[in-house]
Parts: sequence; structure tokens; C-alpha cells
Amino acid sequence: MKTKQQQRIELVCDYISQHLDEPLSLETLSEVACCSKYHFHRLFAAGVGLSVTKYAQLARLKRASFRLAFEHQLKIIDVALEAQFDSPEAFSRAFKRTFTQSPSEFRSKPNWPNWHSQFEFSLPDKKVCPMNVNIVDFKAQPVALLTHLGAANTLMNTAAQFIEWRKESGFSPVKTSKTYGIPYSDPATTEDHAFRFDFAGSITSPITENPQGVRNGEIPAGRCAVVRHNGSHDTISDTVYYLYREWLVQSGEEVRDFPCFFHYLNLIHEVDECDLQTDIYLPIK
Repeated sequence: MKTKQQQRIELVCDYISQHLDEPLSLETLSEVACCSKYHFHRLFAAGVGLSVTKYAQLARLKRASFRLAFEHQLKIIDVALEAQFDSPEAFSRAFKRTFTQSPSEFRSKPNWPNWHSQFEFSLPDKKVCPMNVNIVDFKAQPVALLTHLGAANTLMNTAAQFIEWRKESGFSPVKTSKTYGIPYSDPATTEDHAFRFDFAGSITSPITENPQGVRNGEIPAGRCAVVRHNGSHDTISDTVYYLYREWLVQSGEEVRDFPCFFHYLNLIHEVDECDLQTDIYLPIK
């Protein structure tokens, strides 16, 4: 019997195939999946092995390949525009990167065995040992937060601003305040301009206006699955995907409309990287 996650992913795949000429936004596809947009991208990637953006592009390239192979009267530029590429050059690059043939080469002599291999999806081989996942009732946590918007490789610039505010204000001191990170999507599957990550520190009273742009916020109360990640933050996605790919499917739980979030039990300037400890919270209903 298929799990709820599998059924939802199939609904989304069917929707994509039937709406290739329409914008396929994260909001639309998460609604099709009846799933919070904060979790949908990870659930899809966990189930298919591709980001939903790459899957949608591949579906459009699949249709384009049929146009090239069987409708020779169509110009390549028209096929490119139908596939929602801005130019024949961009279309040609994406097509060759996917099928190892340029559009004109494919039209002339399609390599069908290689073409078929691009649609044999397999999940990433992430060998993560079973983990101890607990369900807790998380109490609402008032926080001071600073939002990072942009490429994940510039996160440390925003982190430095947040640390500066902590030192200057004294509202959320590192030693006595809890430190959180709230990723609103997976940087591996999100375009740089759309990636958001909130740095947060617990507070006991509202903060005041400040030059760093830190503002008042809250991590809402509710049930959460929590698992501890030991070691480098560079591999934290493996543990996050364990929750989505393994634990969530087996548990039968449903996600809530709030992103997963991290509680940093220690920080990189305090301990060696191998000794870092981070609790990962997955909000569930």
C-alpha cells in the first residue's frame, strides 16, 4: 500500500505533466500535495530524488524531445519557447546537459537508450543509520531574529550581523540565550535569490529597534519530532532528510505549517567541528 507521501508525490507529478505550459510555483504544487510549502520541497526530493524544479524542467524537456523527434516541421526556437526557455541557446545547453545530445543532434538521430536512462529515478544513496527520534511538545519561544535572504554561501555575513547585535544589545547573549536557525527551504534545491534563513536567539522581553535589523518573532508551540545531529553543520542535511525520508514515512505523522528548525546546543567558535551538537525539530500535527 502506498503511503500518504507517495500518493501526494504522484498527484504532484501528474499535475506537472498536465500543466507544463503554466507557472509551477512552490505554492501551487504544495497546495496540490496538501502539504505545507515549508516541507513540500524536502518531501518531494526525498521521494523522487530530484528537486521539484528539476523534475518540472525535465518534464518540459521530455515533451520537447518528442517535438524534436517526431515534429520536424517545428523550429527549434519554437520548441525552446514552449519549454519555457528564454532563448534557443539556454534550451540547447539544458537539453545537451540532460541528454548528452544537442537538440539538432537529437532530432537527426535520437539516442533513445540514453534518453530513457534520464527518467530512471533513484533516491540519493545516503547511508544514515537509524536515529533516536523523540516527539516533544515544544513551548512557544519568543525570539529575536534576523533574516538572511540570498545564497547560502553568504550566510556567515548575516550570522556576523546577528552576533554583533547580540554583543551590543545584551538582549540575547550567546552564553545564556538559546540559539536557533530556521531554514525556510533547502539551499541545495532553492535558487539563491529565494533562499531564506532566520538566525534567532531566545529572549525574555521584546527587543527594541536596532541598526542591524533584528526584530521580534516567535517559534510557535506544538508537537515536534526531534533528533540530534552530531558533528559538522555541513552534513546536517543528511539528518534532516532522514526525518523526511525514513521517520516521517514510517511514523505516519503529518507535518505542520512551520519549517523545520535547528537548536544549536553549541557553536563552532566554542568547540571543534566534530563535537558540534544540533537538535533538529520537525513540526508535526
